[in-house]
Amino acid sequence: MRRHLASLTSRLVLTTVALVLLVSLLIGAATTLSMRSYLLDQLDQQVRQSVRVAAGGPGSEIGQLRAILPDEGSSRVEVVQPPSAGEPPRQVQVTGGTVTDRLDAVPRDGETHTVSLPELGEYRVLAITADGGVVVVGLPQDQVASTLSRLVWLEVLFAMLATAIGAGAALVVVRRQLRPLREVAATAHSVAALPLGSGRVDIAERVPDHLTDERTEVGQVGAALNTLLAHVETSLGARHRSEQQVRQFVADASHELRSPLATIAGYTELARRRPDDAAGVRTALDKVEEESGRMTSLVEDLLLLARLDAGRPLDRAPVDLTRLLLEAVSDARVVAPDHRWRLDVPDDAVDAPYEVLGDELRLHQVVTNLLSNARRYTPPGTTVTVTVRRDGFSVHDDGPGFPPDLVAHAFERFARGDAARTRTGEVGVGLGLALVQAIVTAHGGAVTLSSAAGDTTVDVSLPG
Repeated sequence: MRRHLASLTSRLVLTTVALVLLVSLLIGAATTLSMRSYLLDQLDQQVRQSVRVAAGGPGSEIGQLRAILPDEGSSRVEVVQPPSAGEPPRQVQVTGGTVTDRLDAVPRDGETHTVSLPELGEYRVLAITADGGVVVVGLPQDQVASTLSRLVWLEVLFAMLATAIGAGAALVVVRRQLRPLREVAATAHSVAALPLGSGRVDIAERVPDHLTDERTEVGQVGAALNTLLAHVETSLGARHRSEQQVRQFVADASHELRSPLATIAGYTELARRRPDDAAGVRTALDKVEEESGRMTSLVEDLLLLARLDAGRPLDRAPVDLTRLLLEAVSDARVVAPDHRWRLDVPDDAVDAPYEVLGDELRLHQVVTNLLSNARRYTPPGTTVTVTVRRDGFSVHDDGPGFPPDLVAHAFERFARGDAARTRTGEVGVGLGLALVQAIVTAHGGAVTLSSAAGDTTVDVSLPG
């Protein structure tokens, strides 16, 4: 029962029924009070009209009361009784001190009053002063009470009928008006039944256009649900792409680690089999050291990304950006002499060094990664220009540029360029630019990329 009443339809119908019932009761009460006042006014007029007749003698109206209360002597109370056995109405005297006492207590103010008389019922009476005493004239209220009783029963009957009709009409109207909301709920249930746990998910279900008019409450719910479904679909797509990238990275990292491990195992086995060949042993140790360095570099990059993801703070100290870039460009000239390396330093940097606040070691890694990326993915003879600014620096080259489909994802982790576009066919695991963005972001800066054939620029902004 509680679950049934919890539905919006039930609550709206019950509310409508309660309102109809309340309005019916209020109308009935107001009608009853108005009718009572009207009937009493009519009865009062009849009482006043009867005064002139009753002053000279009792009238013939059924139930009419005439009491004479002299200042001296005995009181007399007469009532017109209804006819019986074919006899006309007749006046009878009523004895009893209680009746006389109550009539004697009626105020002589010229107004009618209600008096309850034993064995006679309630009367509407008017007391007038006559010679030598008081005359009280009245008419019974039983007709008024009977009329009001019938009116109340009719009001109860019509209230029940109106409540029943209102309940039926409200049920039909509410169900009709809530039909669009049920369609919106059906869309939500349909989406909820989709397998969203893994894999690529396409959410094709949407609330129909005719239920997304935001001028209505149901339209607002429908439009909000469509917006939510679009956001969920986008998020699930991003999650799927991330999962695919992670899988690709695991495969790439496994490949990168498997090669040096295989090399180490091979040269170790070679040195073990030829312990007397000193030159061979030294060559094997050199290769083991080289491959160990490759694995160490890869693992350190992964650990650095994990620390940055965890929000580990970096060192904060003034860093001479001009000197840092000068050293990095000098190192690049030694590593890749077949490229043209340029450093563009403003004249005022000589007198006032360009400094930024950050971790010098990590910023050096940013510059090194960018220059290594320019060296690896551009042919010999490419000009690479590093421009210093007070709020950062930029690296520009006139090489072939990034593949168009890679520009938007260049800073994503595990994104890799095409090995066929590199100078040597060597391609990394896709962590270089991801590390650049992670380190710059950890410094409170930003990095952007614009690339076209012959014009590629990576811009790094850092806090001063």
